Amino acid sequence: MKLSKQQGRAHVTAARLLEKPSLSLDERCFVLDHWDPAAEHINSLSGAFFTPPGLARDFAIEVAGNSIVDLCAGIGSLAFAATVGGESSRSIVCIESKPDFVAVGRKILPNATWLCCDIFNLPDIGYFDYAIANPPFGAAPRLGRGAPRYHGNRFEYHAIDVASDLATFGVFLVPQESAPFRYSGHREYAAIEPERIPHYQDFLSTTGIELEHNCGIDTSIYLSEWKGVSPATEIVLCDFEEARTRRRLGTSGELFPGGLRARG
Repeated sequence: MKLSKQQGRAHVTAARLLEKPSLSLDERCFVLDHWDPAAEHINSLSGAFFTPPGLARDFAIEVAGNSIVDLCAGIGSLAFAATVGGESSRSIVCIESKPDFVAVGRKILPNATWLCCDIFNLPDIGYFDYAIANPPFGAAPRLGRGAPRYHGNRFEYHAIDVASDLATFGVFLVPQESAPFRYSGHREYAAIEPERIPHYQDFLSTTGIELEHNCGIDTSIYLSEWKGVSPATEIVLCDFEEARTRRRLGTSGELFPGGLRARG
């Protein structure tokens, strides 16, 4: 995507701020708002797009606990919001595979632990209260790697499966078509039976992870604030302890061939 002159000037200003050894809170917010990956990357090739700050703040409403891991962290939009600008006492580990994103993220959240690595090849990073992510959507490149249980082609499901071994709970931003409900941009909430969404039923039956609805966050109000895209999304919640219980009680192969019923 070609940046407008105004966007280009704002990106240059953000890039100059990043040359400073440390940033004020206002400067961090400016970088999050205006540092644009499209200036140096072709985002459509990786399926990665940064979460708009307003949406990140709404997302953070659903994040609790004292320890957080942010998978596919980008430059730290979600982590920044979840730790109230890095000022909370929560410990956070940010995982990002692109070194230049990590370099920016370390200026945004200098108190976080940043690891530049693939989420499918993680070192021992411990266990967390919450896992969060705005992962690449759809059939984004995975270099032949994948999650331990899910073997389909949707990156967001791979990321959630990986997260289920790292945390007690999860909060994720996913494409609306990957959620078992419709809320954002619609007049009312509507649950969808898993059998009507074959890719979700496959994910559910192989991982035992049920994607639940949030407290009522309409992500569609931020459509115009994404850079280069306007994706229909939903925020989904996961109870990974429940998923692990389902996996323990399941047999080999598909855990739930008929799927679980969507919650109303």
